[in-house]
Order: sequence, then structure tokens, then C-alpha cells
Amino acid sequence: MSTALSARWIDRASPRARARLAGVFEALEGLTSSVGQVLILGGLIVSGDAAATATNILAHETRFRLGFAISLLGVAFHVAWVALFYDLFKPVSRRLSLLTAFVGLTVCAMQAVTSLLYLAPLEVLQGGPSLNGMTAAQLQALVMVFLKLNARAFEVDLAFFGLWCILAGYLIFRSTFLPRILGVLLMIDGLGWATYLSPPLGHALFSFIAAASALAEIPLQFWLIVKGVNSERWIEQARGAGELRGESIAGAGLQ
Repeated sequence: MSTALSARWIDRASPRARARLAGVFEALEGLTSSVGQVLILGGLIVSGDAAATATNILAHETRFRLGFAISLLGVAFHVAWVALFYDLFKPVSRRLSLLTAFVGLTVCAMQAVTSLLYLAPLEVLQGGPSLNGMTAAQLQALVMVFLKLNARAFEVDLAFFGLWCILAGYLIFRSTFLPRILGVLLMIDGLGWATYLSPPLGHALFSFIAAASALAEIPLQFWLIVKGVNSERWIEQARGAGELRGESIAGAGLQ
């Protein structure tokens, strides 16, 4: 399906269908990010042991590359999710929805940078002639530097994601087509992730942040996928905000 046809299908899909699709992409992004960055990469790192970490990466190259590919896939899912969310919440506030989308795309950009840093250790270990002047110990130390940069980039990503959650939660709270409690929980979740502006604080509060995340993000995904939005109320709010074109009223069906 071409990009133009895809955009036209999304434009003509009902609000409920768009909400369900957004929920699917949100769930896929969360799954791929967790598997690629946390389970696969995290499972190969031996804390404080550069030699063992380098050995693990080289011994499990296919697994390592799979984690990189999964992480990149997560970026694509995130872009789709941000675009659908923007389209869905324009009736609430076009300006705020646009700002939320901009922050969301910033998160996607940081995610992409994190993914590139993910691949850097393998490139160092297989660097060939360009790195012949370095000893094995120096290469292993450089690998740990890139892994630390990957972790720092991931933390910046989480901080911006927290800001996205706060803005998105406020949009949900102001909407008439989703339960307001979902917005409140997402804003609380966002405040938690925003503590990664100071990584030591984020790490110290991680147990509470993880609990808030589970209470906010899982119910939101479940609601979007299973229930979508109240199409009648979405159309009513869109019409009131002047966001619903004449031809879209008929195409926005209530299914």
C-alpha cells in the first residue's frame, strides 16, 4: 500500500478505528523497545567487566544484531503512534496536540540515536584496520564507553517521553471521548519518567515509576485497542472545534 493510500485510509477511517490502531502501535513500540534495549542488550552486558561484555557481544552477534533491528522497528512504531495520536486529539486542541506530536517526534529521534549507539560496540569490536593501533583492552574499554552513552541516551529518551505523557495525559483529560482517569494516570506516569532529567533520581525511584507506568500505560493501551474512543463524542468535539470537514463527517462512521 502506498504512503498516499495509507494516509487516505487513515483519514477516512472512523475515530474508533484510528484509536485502536494507535493502541496497537503503542503496544508494539513498548514491546520492541523493551525486548531490544532491555532484554537483549541488557542480557549481554556484564556490569563492571568489559572483557566479558565484549566476549558476549561477539559470541552472540546474531542475537545482538536482532536486538538492534528490533530497536529500530520500535522507532517506526513510535512514529506511527505519534502521528495517529496527533490526528486523534486535534479536536481537543490543535496547538497542544501539535506540541505533543513535536515532543513525541523528539522522543523518536532520541530513540533512533540510542539505536545507533546500540550498534557501535559491535562496530568497534569488528573495526578492522582502522582500529589496529588499539589493544584488546582498549577496544573493550571503548565498547563500555559506547554502552554507557547508549544508556545515557536512553535516559534522555525517557525524560522526553515523560514530558510527552504529561501533555498527552492532559489532552486525554480534556477530551470528551476517553475516560478522564486515563489522562490523570498518564500525567502521573509522565512525572515519574521526567525524573530521568536527573538519572540518579530516576534510578532511585524506578520501582515507583514502573508501578505508575503499569497503572497508566497498560490500561490506556487496553482501552484503545478494545474500546477505541466514543465516536459520537469525538465527532461532536471535532465539529465544535471546526476540525471536521463536510466530507469527513460521512467518512468518519461510528464503527
